[in-house]
Amino acid sequence: MGAVSDAAVFLTGFPGFLGSALLERVLASGDGPVACLVQPQYLETARRRAREITAGIDRVDDDAVRLYEGDITEPDLGLGDESLGDVRELYHLAAVYDLAADRDLAEAVNVRGTEHVLEFAAVRDVDRFHYVSTCYVSGRYDGVFTEDHLEEGQTFNNHYEETKYRAEVAVQDRMDAGLPATIYRPAIVVGDSRTGETDKYDGPYYLLRLLLAQPEWLSVAFTLPGSSNAELNVVPRDYVVDAIATLSAREQTVGEVYQLCDPAPLSVPRFVDVLAEAAGHRTVTLPTTKPIARTVSSRLSSSLSLEPATLDYLDHPTRYACPKTRQALEGSGLEVPPLESYVDRLLAYVLENPAVGDEPMV
Repeated sequence: MGAVSDAAVFLTGFPGFLGSALLERVLASGDGPVACLVQPQYLETARRRAREITAGIDRVDDDAVRLYEGDITEPDLGLGDESLGDVRELYHLAAVYDLAADRDLAEAVNVRGTEHVLEFAAVRDVDRFHYVSTCYVSGRYDGVFTEDHLEEGQTFNNHYEETKYRAEVAVQDRMDAGLPATIYRPAIVVGDSRTGETDKYDGPYYLLRLLLAQPEWLSVAFTLPGSSNAELNVVPRDYVVDAIATLSAREQTVGEVYQLCDPAPLSVPRFVDVLAEAAGHRTVTLPTTKPIARTVSSRLSSSLSLEPATLDYLDHPTRYACPKTRQALEGSGLEVPPLESYVDRLLAYVLENPAVGDEPMV
């Protein structure tokens, strides 16, 4: 492996789902070479994906991606004596993306890991810091949550939300102190709208797999007392990555927060209907309470990989708006496609790839 000092861009979160796609966009734009921080257990996967990505881009050779073993949970990112002085841009995507994440793990990766990456960026005096947060730093905020919101005294559904919130607070504190950074907050990210590809079946996929595990002639879904007023805000991977690539290329986006969410999301009941229609299932929705639904989900989890923590999003009180993102992307041609336009591709991928699990890359 070569010296990181020869790389213009540094990326964490590779070979993860978003990180892989963003690496491809960065290389295609000519902003490489790119140094990628990779945990040792994923090094072979990273090598394979790097070869696939570089092979698909004209005038980009294998040396455009440089892999470095490390770990954001270590103060120096585990890089030791590597020379890192010439890195101009840093994209921080590495995190525990798991609603059921253990508190200690989420704390170590999402909070302390982000603090370590911030320190890394400060010591190297990078020109630009890009941080991928989540809309769900909102926790259970009761109302419309925009890019201007963050510290609102909110409660949280789980350790994932809380630690991502605390990580973003740390990033915004550094921004206030002068770090040239941009924050991107995706909503719930699902597969690619063109291919359906995803690397794990979590979040909305639990609802889809619950339907698929039942007979087409009669399938059962849950509804909670607050479901009719709740929204499931999903965005496909390609929109998220394209938006980050577009916004990160502009100088005027420094110091800003952008929510990458659907400005017209489906309600929970309509979301379930769209999944059922795509799967060809006649579905009956049974009203129940969250404690009963959680008990049933826990008993089904071993056979269906059904995560009970998902239930908290069936009565989630927060609505997301993205006025800054819409203004910034106006004229770019980038818009969130409606779920109805690509749900068939998501379904086809699930049916053709049953071995994909719901485990996060940690």
